[in-house]
Amino acid sequence: MQPNSLQPNSLQPKRILLIVGGGIAAYKVLDLCRLIRRKGLLVRAVMTKTAGEFVTPLSLGSVTGDKVYGELFSLTDEAEMGHIELSRDADLVVVAPATANLLAKMAHGLADDLATTLLLATDKKVLAAPAMNLRMWAHPATRRNVERLTADGVTFIGPASGSMACGEFGVGRLAEPPAILAAIETMLSGDTLIPLPDGAWADAGDSGRRPLSGRHVIVTSGPTHEPIDPVRYIANRSSGKQGHAIAAAAAAAGARVTLVSGPVALPDPFGVTTVHVETAREMQDAVDRAMPCDIFIGAAAVADWRTGDVAGQKLKKGHGNPSELTLVENPDILAGVARRTVARPRLVVGFAAETTDVLAHAKAKLARKGCDLIVANDVSTSGETPGGVMGQATNTVHLIDRDGIESWPTMGKEAIAERLVARLAAMLAK
Repeated sequence: MQPNSLQPNSLQPKRILLIVGGGIAAYKVLDLCRLIRRKGLLVRAVMTKTAGEFVTPLSLGSVTGDKVYGELFSLTDEAEMGHIELSRDADLVVVAPATANLLAKMAHGLADDLATTLLLATDKKVLAAPAMNLRMWAHPATRRNVERLTADGVTFIGPASGSMACGEFGVGRLAEPPAILAAIETMLSGDTLIPLPDGAWADAGDSGRRPLSGRHVIVTSGPTHEPIDPVRYIANRSSGKQGHAIAAAAAAAGARVTLVSGPVALPDPFGVTTVHVETAREMQDAVDRAMPCDIFIGAAAVADWRTGDVAGQKLKKGHGNPSELTLVENPDILAGVARRTVARPRLVVGFAAETTDVLAHAKAKLARKGCDLIVANDVSTSGETPGGVMGQATNTVHLIDRDGIESWPTMGKEAIAERLVARLAAMLAK
């Protein structure tokens, strides 16, 4: 559920005042500025003192094409443009990354540097893109500050879910630049964005509560490992990044989430009940135990086959090892859920990772499995990267249902997860 995008010419000569907070995600604002300027918008940046630890005024100025401001008591800057005028010269104020400290200052009306003084002095709409450790985002003090700022009229985009620089996984990442740009376009168009407490956002047609509150979502993620002997196994290439991101995004949208994960090198998403499994049959059992649910999302790369007989000892070369393995088909978890006659989920979503004829194979899978939606992508080898997008940070997907195909642009897996969860919430609300 995305806002209507605007044509570049209709935005000119709108100006964005970008306030850059001091978080590790500050480097992403360079891409954001590039996207903003490609839309024909003007952007002027103000840096907090700590933002300079992550990006430089030179790099920021090169992508904005304008002077970068940072000092409240600069005689030169005040002579060129007073800070009050600077705050009111913009059509929209964007704070990215909005750190926990910066949000606290905004909520309490503090003005101890140029950035916070501008925020207190502006009479324009403010869009904040939070970024911080997941536990800082979940802390009661931050929640109070967000609630206060929301009541004061500040709109929030993000935070997104995914891996953090600190090594944890959950809600707290800066929203991806394309998502922030989409929110900017919507606010400049005059449409209303309703901020949601855990970082999702929606248009004015939503109720303002988290869209999946009271819902149960089951997500499968990662590969399965089917043993051949005690040390070898059959598996698919899957990092679990997309499935884990979907689970975290669903939790951020208010759902009670059960994540059934095969073996991955990822931390469990914060706020999600994670069940760890190894084989396809263990995954099927875990899914059955977690039922019923409102939405089932089968993002796992489940091995299609397992060996008929698992050797009790490691098979040795040249010592009677079999010349071929006898393979047995694994249970079809997705089809089994979609064909349930009792307590079938309202929405059943499958994934199709293909190397050729992606859309044709995905359409066939939709019909064969009996699910409501297929998310398809091309995982063919790219350059020297086996498995294509598997294990990478970005993805390009196509949504296939009985009404047609919708292709999404390449974006981060966390952004795909948020957009998919928003789409499913809208479908569930019909």
